[in-house]
Amino acid sequence: MSPRNKSSGHSPPDLKVVFATVTWPPCHPGRLVKKNNVKLTLTVGLIALLLFCLPLMGVWLSGEEILPYLTLPPGTEHVPAAPFSWAAFVFLAAAIVLCLAPFLLHLFRSQKNIERYKAPSPGGLPWWGRVGLVVFLFSWLLAWTRFPWFERFQACTFEPLWLSYILVVNALTHKRTGGCMLTKAPVTLLSLFVMSAVFWWFFEYLNRFVGNWSYHNGPGVLSALNVHASVSFSTVLPGVTSTCDLIGTFPRIRAGMDRFVKVDASSQPLAPWLVLLFSCTVLAGIGVWPDLLFPALWVAPLLLILSVQAIAGYPTILSPLKTGDWSRMWLMVVSALVCGFFWEMWNFFSLAHWEYAIPYVGRFHIFEMPLLGYAGYFPFGLECAVIADCVRRVLPPAAR
Repeated sequence: MSPRNKSSGHSPPDLKVVFATVTWPPCHPGRLVKKNNVKLTLTVGLIALLLFCLPLMGVWLSGEEILPYLTLPPGTEHVPAAPFSWAAFVFLAAAIVLCLAPFLLHLFRSQKNIERYKAPSPGGLPWWGRVGLVVFLFSWLLAWTRFPWFERFQACTFEPLWLSYILVVNALTHKRTGGCMLTKAPVTLLSLFVMSAVFWWFFEYLNRFVGNWSYHNGPGVLSALNVHASVSFSTVLPGVTSTCDLIGTFPRIRAGMDRFVKVDASSQPLAPWLVLLFSCTVLAGIGVWPDLLFPALWVAPLLLILSVQAIAGYPTILSPLKTGDWSRMWLMVVSALVCGFFWEMWNFFSLAHWEYAIPYVGRFHIFEMPLLGYAGYFPFGLECAVIADCVRRVLPPAAR
């Protein structure tokens, strides 16, 4: 964030470099990534091995065959979810409210310290943003309609819709701040597209164990994933990080998050090992009790990656919490929720779409997603932050 205005007690409203400072914090001096490639390779390899093997270990321990979970391409099955439970719904809803309440209360109390933001230039969208807006609106129209002449391509509306969304969001950020990831860090943005496909394929792998969503090519018509799905998956990280850049230009959304509770995770050397043990146990448990541990699909990978990073001596997205700066984590969570809303909304009326089978809490739908299912976007936003941060850190400084 911008340096705090010590005389007035709140942050100045100049947000010209918000896309660089909020989404991509500067690397720490003495960073080990470039100095020890062997250590980095081993760390990434260990994380990948644990994430891949632990759910399979759970399946093996439960006495089931593991080969069905390794078939390629992955099939899509509609797995009936466990019946709705009011006890589970109330318990999970209360846990979500208790987690969010301190942040929302602090955000509300910090609104009075926000100065009015003045855009650096009153100009309109750049030309490429206007082109993106036209493509975006046209893609939206095609996704929600069924023109006979477009029938052959009706299942392929996700990619142009989200590619144009990313273009428009970058254009809005450029309009408000004079810069955006597309114009100032294009290599980073391109790298996020590549990494995003790998990133989401992993969640498709985990979904084999819990069966929380399935893909359909029309009402009641199951569809299998193929290589083409990688194009759709490649838009996830760029969409969330670009949205974060834009949301970061609105001071009221991030008010006070740079001066919240101070948490020094590094002060407890044993903590990363305990978190690693917990996350490994839960990931293995997904293969044994998928209905009971389905929320771990979003939480456990995050905890595992953070704990391994901490044990290996690398800074994590939790490092800024030492000074009470929660701004980046908060913005990524909000951005994932915003993107999640648009994912679910555009999915609802599209021919090619996904449907959910969420155990115990599968009621009160907003589009296809049950209400409490949106809470999964909170840890997912942090996972996006972790991967995006790793992508940036391995790039040459000139490309960031």
